[in-house]
Amino acid sequence: MTLTSRLLPLHLGVLAQGFMLWLPVEKLFLSEIGFDAAQIGLMAAAYAAVVPVVEVFSGILADRWSRRGVLVLSSVALSVCTLAGGLSTGVTSYIASVLALGVYFALFSGTVDAVVYDTVLEETGGSGEFERRVGRVRSLEAVALVTSSLAGGWVAELSSPRVTYFLSVPFALLSIVAYLRFAEPVLHRRSERGTLRAHLGTTWRAMAGGGRLVPVVLAAMLSATVTQLVFEFGPLWLVAVALPAVLYGPYWAVLESMLGLGGLLAGRFALHRLPVLAGLLALLAGACAVLVTGGGAVWFTVAQVVLVLATAVVTIHVLRLLHDAVPSTVRTGVASGVSALSWLVFLPVALLSGVLVRDAGPRAAGWLLAGCVAALAVLLVVLKPRTRLPEVQLVTRT
Repeated sequence: MTLTSRLLPLHLGVLAQGFMLWLPVEKLFLSEIGFDAAQIGLMAAAYAAVVPVVEVFSGILADRWSRRGVLVLSSVALSVCTLAGGLSTGVTSYIASVLALGVYFALFSGTVDAVVYDTVLEETGGSGEFERRVGRVRSLEAVALVTSSLAGGWVAELSSPRVTYFLSVPFALLSIVAYLRFAEPVLHRRSERGTLRAHLGTTWRAMAGGGRLVPVVLAAMLSATVTQLVFEFGPLWLVAVALPAVLYGPYWAVLESMLGLGGLLAGRFALHRLPVLAGLLALLAGACAVLVTGGGAVWFTVAQVVLVLATAVVTIHVLRLLHDAVPSTVRTGVASGVSALSWLVFLPVALLSGVLVRDAGPRAAGWLLAGCVAALAVLLVVLKPRTRLPEVQLVTRT
């Protein structure tokens, strides 16, 4: 079996899972059932609070039980979230539904990257293909999101935003079938398993890495925060300029496609080279300048596209550094732990962004986004000379 054929069921699962017709029109639906900008921030903080709690344990579960099983559970959580969201009639019921979305994020994010990394290791004996292969997974996810975004805008225009939720449920259920056909890697099962307490300690020591992984972990956290801020609050810049409802689908599709394009380009950008890094930082600075100084719908969209594309490239590069430095036995736990920390950072930032948008408009929140980008830029400069970190040497304590 080739690497491509082995990853095929995973690709199909990601495609089905990413088909969310409701995503591009969610903010419109929220306005229909009574949300304001501050309550949108509260909603984002609600599921962001769930993610770190669930994610640490989901990573441990994936390492000790089954990574494929955790992906199946993520599809179940997405199905519940989508159905409950469509049935929501007010702020309280919708916030309750997005708690399941937090569970989905927690189960999916660190797991799929670890699955791809270990599958590449098993099939090729090295990690050289990781950036290209995980980039392909991100690209397929983006294809599903782009397609569903375009379709979702038209479905909402022809019927209502609520209908998009109900039509998305079957796709989440189909992803379960695909994941069950995936032959997951077994590298994480080859060493003797200690107690749960010992496993948690080993995972924490791997994340700490004697301090060597701290810049990598911080860069991963900030990159994820910037991306999430754009997707969560970016549409509010367009709401402020009264963009017609039918255009939210294409707008969202363009944003989602940047995740895929970033996945395809990640392996081709040598971020350890100063000219490449300087060009990337200049793009990030220009995008932030547009969001804080003003412009029309086109300029706001271009700025957000640049931010998502650049952070997609950065995220995959940082993930490669992270996975190279940790052993397979705790790979998902470490990746999930880093993701959990990212959500802990996003939670207060989301709350503050919602208040800023409500009281002073989107441009005020743009300064907060620019601050996150500036901190990320500093970390990228620190990481510039590094193309690979040595694996952390762990001693399991029982």
